[in-house]
Amino acid sequence: MKTQPETLRKGLGAFVRRAMAEWKVPGLAVAVVKGGRTIFAEGFGLRDVKGGLAVTPQTLFAVGSVTKAFTATALGVLVDEGKLGWDTPVRDVLGGFRLRDPVATERATVRDLLCHRTGLPRHDNVWYALKATREELAGRLRHLEPSKDFRARWQYQNLMYVVAGMAIEALAGQSWEAFVAERILQPLGMTAANFSVADSQAVSDFAMPCRPKAGRTVRTDFYELGPLAPAGGINASVAEMARWLSVNLSGGRRRGRRIVSAEALKEIHSPQAVVPDQPAWTELRPLTYALGWNVHPYRGHLALTHGGQIDGFQAGVGLLPGRKLGVVVLTNLMGHPVPDLVIYHAFDRLLGLEPVRWLARLRAEAARNRKAQAARKRKEARARRGSARPSRPLGNFAGRYEHPGYGAMTVERKGKALQAAWRGLAHTLRHCHHDVFELQRLLWDPPRMLSFLADAEGRIDRLIVHFEPAVDAIVFTRTAEQ
Repeated sequence: MKTQPETLRKGLGAFVRRAMAEWKVPGLAVAVVKGGRTIFAEGFGLRDVKGGLAVTPQTLFAVGSVTKAFTATALGVLVDEGKLGWDTPVRDVLGGFRLRDPVATERATVRDLLCHRTGLPRHDNVWYALKATREELAGRLRHLEPSKDFRARWQYQNLMYVVAGMAIEALAGQSWEAFVAERILQPLGMTAANFSVADSQAVSDFAMPCRPKAGRTVRTDFYELGPLAPAGGINASVAEMARWLSVNLSGGRRRGRRIVSAEALKEIHSPQAVVPDQPAWTELRPLTYALGWNVHPYRGHLALTHGGQIDGFQAGVGLLPGRKLGVVVLTNLMGHPVPDLVIYHAFDRLLGLEPVRWLARLRAEAARNRKAQAARKRKEARARRGSARPSRPLGNFAGRYEHPGYGAMTVERKGKALQAAWRGLAHTLRHCHHDVFELQRLLWDPPRMLSFLADAEGRIDRLIVHFEPAVDAIVFTRTAEQ
């Protein structure tokens, strides 16, 4: 099968349009790199549905967790300069680093941060919508319950990349943003790439974020990563991301300019931990994690991939280092598999293989998931029917509740319902049974159960929320009566 640009454009473009229609994706951009050259870069659909503005290869999207490999590479630059090693203890760089597990506190290394094996699960509700500095956010880590022993299991973790970013700042004497821009983005000519919503909106060609809602695609708000930027804060276009793929396919160099050493890049690309929940598809197993990259086979070839999601955006990158091939896909809709679909379909075409029926596979999987979700909702609805009322008047639950890691939540009575205020966001609590209510949090998060508990004298003194499914419910203690 030929892989010339025109042939690729025709076949890949048709697949992209089918996938976008299937998942109601408003806008998408894709670029393909072969060797050190971009052989395909095209926009599809609309970056702004309301304004009828088309996506171009220069359209800026949030890349989400694709940023993690940039943070790992920035640390690789510092390793090259002899300022630390991959196995340098974090405490040697950041003396105030603390986790709840004292063993992890003392022994966690830079490598552990980057390959998700500190024992801490996601705990994403710690950072979402939190207005804080990186230091303040890192200070909450000591209050978060681990779910596994140190180095016992891979668990995807955004907060550790904040710590990795802080390590860069401590060693480089400048912000993570400034260091990444100066040592990676600028040398690659990624002049439009940036780290903030405001900077993206300062140019004319940027995508508007969207999310799925009741079978439709609707606009959503931009999300500013702020302190979490080292885990997912870069905004970029596929035209410029293609240059990032090229440096990863060329031993750390682009057009004769060294960004990071081949030795450091080899370490960044090397498997470090086995991912316990393996993909359903044999083409993608076994799945391991390197330093900001997934590593797995793809139809007999070594592949490096990573996805990214933040409010309103979904992204994906994929490399076949042995064939010097790379693909980047950016979209302005969250909660769908299209970047992966496009990457794997592009791989098939670039390798000259009969394309796997990825669209049909993911369509069937989505149908199964919808069926399971509908069954769960029916079960929850049956549980609510005829359930007991709250144990006391709603006003008795009102008050301020705090957790040292998750912060403060204020509960107030609003008419005939309770409302929880957290991080400046108000949420109506839907009664389930007894003193148990339902709380909706992250855009991509399922509803969480919130329960009020009483002390020995019958006074409501705590509320618990199952914010992190890998550990026990998070306990918020009442601090003030209302």
